[in-house]
Amino acid sequence: MREYQFRYYTPTKVFFGAGAIEHLDESLAQYGKKVLMVFDKNTATATGIYDYVTNLFREKGYQWWEYDKVDPNPRLRSVIEAAKICKENDVEVVLAIGGGSVIDCSKAIRAAAFFPGDLDDYDGLWAWGASGKDITKTLPMIVICTMASTGSEMDAGAVITNEHTHQKGGAFRGDLFYANVSILDPKFTYSVPPRHVAAGAADIFIHTSETYFDPATDIDLVDGFAEAIMKTVAKYAPIAIKEPDNFEARANLMWAAPWAINGLLSGGRMSGWTLHGLQHPIGAYHDIIHGQGLAILMPHWMRHILSDKTVDRFVRYGVNVFGIDPSLDKYEIANKAIEATEDLFFNKMNIPRTLSEIGVTEEHFDDMATQATARGGMYVPLTKEEVIEIYKAAL
Repeated sequence: MREYQFRYYTPTKVFFGAGAIEHLDESLAQYGKKVLMVFDKNTATATGIYDYVTNLFREKGYQWWEYDKVDPNPRLRSVIEAAKICKENDVEVVLAIGGGSVIDCSKAIRAAAFFPGDLDDYDGLWAWGASGKDITKTLPMIVICTMASTGSEMDAGAVITNEHTHQKGGAFRGDLFYANVSILDPKFTYSVPPRHVAAGAADIFIHTSETYFDPATDIDLVDGFAEAIMKTVAKYAPIAIKEPDNFEARANLMWAAPWAINGLLSGGRMSGWTLHGLQHPIGAYHDIIHGQGLAILMPHWMRHILSDKTVDRFVRYGVNVFGIDPSLDKYEIANKAIEATEDLFFNKMNIPRTLSEIGVTEEHFDDMATQATARGGMYVPLTKEEVIEIYKAAL
């Protein structure tokens, strides 16, 4: 058996369930009374969170500043604008109200508030965040999550886009980026539009598959965790799309999201996140919904890497996640598993099938593929030409 070591650390305190927002005051009060509220205006208003929070602030004597200009793929510009508010007003705690984009942006803001240089220095801030070695302090952060998707409410990274250089990635990452407290009420996800429910569920599923498709096949317990998460998404995502106020479906998706990415599934694994490596360069050039891009790419990537070396992993995936008959030929199981993945994403969840449908062109494929292959650590190594081939197949 292969010997391995890993580190697992998840310090975020979670309040989960209907009415969990009642713990907001006690959570904020630990860190101070001067708050930067970073939020998605439409979501915060539709859910009633905005009124609840601002009424609480008035009643309890908080000072607060608002920032509601976070893009769906958060830009470094937003990080800079909000960090300036923190610096100018001696903000003591950041409150993030929204999904992954708002939470990721808030994580970067809480660090940028202590950036020692000029916040208008894009290159300097980007390099400082990417290296991480000089980040020794971040503002405390409370999260009220409104979407089951990225799992950022309980992980240690933030995906930010540098719009100047068309780079997208985990520029701010490390132990200091975990939320201090996350409030997860499935009812706050009821108003999420169906296409975003689907994209978020695909993101959860593919976060899980990124570590599951790995050369390490001797970690049976973790494989079982991963299969349970993928089965949960496959069962409950179609229900949540059809029945927006189905608490059971929403709760299962909301609790699956953080466990797909908070390190539970990574222990002892060997490879990096291939599909995210392929998708992030696309997202840097095209303002697409992240989960849609991942879902479109996944079947094409799977067919490209299916071989004698990988077929056994596809077999386990097909049998344990989709219930395919284990007595069939290996390659028949593998191909049925890929077809089942397509059926889940494109038929049951109504995600667009092609990159063209979501506005992607092949104009920047060369640079995208260069960025994708530069990351390294792929489950199956791909050349630049192979990445372009996958992009074109998905187009």
